Amino acid sequence: MHPPASESALLTLYRAWGRVGLSAIHPAGAVVTLILIGVGASGCSLSRTDAFAKMDDKDVTGSISPTRVNAVMPTDSDLAFARNAASDVLTKGDKDSSQPWENPETGARGSVTPLAQAYSGEDGKTCRDFLASYVNGATETWLQGAACKAGQGRWQIHSLKPWSKS
Repeated sequence: MHPPASESALLTLYRAWGRVGLSAIHPAGAVVTLILIGVGASGCSLSRTDAFAKMDDKDVTGSISPTRVNAVMPTDSDLAFARNAASDVLTKGDKDSSQPWENPETGARGSVTPLAQAYSGEDGKTCRDFLASYVNGATETWLQGAACKAGQGRWQIHSLKPWSKS
């Protein structure tokens, strides 16, 4: 007795699937397939050093024209708040910490972040450098400073000036 035509067709389809389906892939073929899928799905980059990749400071890459903002120096009262924040954050001595500050009179604000480790100054005192941000309205500048430990564990700010990239 022969199976009905529909059963025969299903049996033939099942056998064909076994030859070409995922169950027919050997372990080495599965590994190669997974590698090819991974490479195809990953991203890549290319670095070009020819003339097309070089830009000057004058080059504009967007539709918004660059504007130069004149650096506004902090007022004496702003500097007082920044100095207090620097002294506080250096006194805490926490690694990777910052101290925010704000002058309610001028609306200026910023934060002070210690840089690197403490070092011994020329007079043998423990000193540390820091970087302070200064934001007043749309103006943002950076200040670099140095402080040394004074009496009773407090830090005395020795210098605070506009940050320059060196």
